[in-house]
Amino acid sequence: MSSSNCFGGLPTNVSPHNDAATVKAKKSTVKFVIDCTQPVDDKVLDVAQFEKYLHDKIKIGGKTGSLASSNVVISRDRTKLTIASPADLKFSKRQLKYLSKRYLKKQQLRDYLRVVAASKNSYEMRYFSISGGDDEDEE
Repeated sequence: MSSSNCFGGLPTNVSPHNDAATVKAKKSTVKFVIDCTQPVDDKVLDVAQFEKYLHDKIKIGGKTGSLASSNVVISRDRTKLTIASPADLKFSKRQLKYLSKRYLKKQQLRDYLRVVAASKNSYEMRYFSISGGDDEDEE
């Protein structure tokens, strides 16, 4: 009995769990996309700085700086940021909108850009549409 271990005779380097459970856990991720195409094309917004800002400011469980331990990954294309999070973490899409608007305010771009939900899991930065102002000519 002294030669057996708590896994019922299995070697200690073999996991008692099957590999199907780990594959299932990898598939249950939620991805959020922030599309910054318009401001990046006009050279108004720097996606690398925005990514760093999100990396520093996103809170998991009320604490910043715990992205890696919570398996939250921020990846960047040329004009898009993708935030991938485990589904069981219940990561808030609304927090991304809040942080995006806060970043725009910090960069003094909030008067020109707005953050709009493009789909269920994505936001898009758009310019405010300003009317021509033809009403002021009447006197």
